[in-house]
Amino acid sequence: MTETLKVGPHEIKITHPDKLLFPDDGISKKDLADYYLRVAPTMLPYLEGRPISMQRFPDCIDKPGFFEKKAPDYFPEWIGRASVEVNEGRTQEQVVCDNAATLVYLANQDCITPHTWLSRADRLNYPDQMIFDLDPPDEDFGSVALAAKELEKALKGEGLAPNVMTTGSRGLHVLVPLDRSADFDTVRAYARGLSARLAKEHPDRFTVEMSKEKRGGRTFLDYLRNSYGQTSVPPYAVRAKRGAPVATPLEWHELDEGVTSQSFNVRNLFKRLSNKGDPWKRMMGDARPLPTRHA
Repeated sequence: MTETLKVGPHEIKITHPDKLLFPDDGISKKDLADYYLRVAPTMLPYLEGRPISMQRFPDCIDKPGFFEKKAPDYFPEWIGRASVEVNEGRTQEQVVCDNAATLVYLANQDCITPHTWLSRADRLNYPDQMIFDLDPPDEDFGSVALAAKELEKALKGEGLAPNVMTTGSRGLHVLVPLDRSADFDTVRAYARGLSARLAKEHPDRFTVEMSKEKRGGRTFLDYLRNSYGQTSVPPYAVRAKRGAPVATPLEWHELDEGVTSQSFNVRNLFKRLSNKGDPWKRMMGDARPLPTRHA
């Protein structure tokens, strides 16, 4: 059984549309494709030009999935690709999701979550985003909300424009738009220095200790994704968790209003967009050069 969705000039066949990718929630592959088709106008600005890694679950989220970086040979020619250096001078083609048809096609490939690079294909070593990944050491979401607010204060003090987003998993991402004047090594050094400073100022709350055993219940200020080839979950991506939660940009004040990392999902996200719009709509207009203090 198949269904066909016409997306722009392309017709995308959805095979096994009734297959339940989220069995406990009754969410099928067709439901996933419909979600990505509907959210595409809001989501695509965060995907365009970026190589992605596909997180695929060919059976359902209760069965093992896998990450696929290289674009399969059978993908149609109209899907964008970027040539990415992987190691020892070797390159591989990775998908670039520049249109709604690609998002729907990936959903048919059981790609629940596309993970994006922090840079774009035309300047792969020069990110236009810096990210801090915050996960609670336990189930206390308040600890990551506090860390995000401390990062907001520090980054604004450095003349940058931080933004906050639920990950749809356990924590928050703080993301900073950059003007692509600094390479990954420089951005990573800055992020590490700023994180270390906050950990020193709040030694009982935050840490940059990579060993989980040594964190002592503190929130890890994870700056490690700021590296060539690393990826992060983009806004409005679905996560492979019960309830089909969605990574969702927030306004900063919402951290004090009971929002958690899984507050939004494929079934309530559009009500939020209808009421509030996209808080990050003008984010890239705030792209700025990286300060040199922590580099």
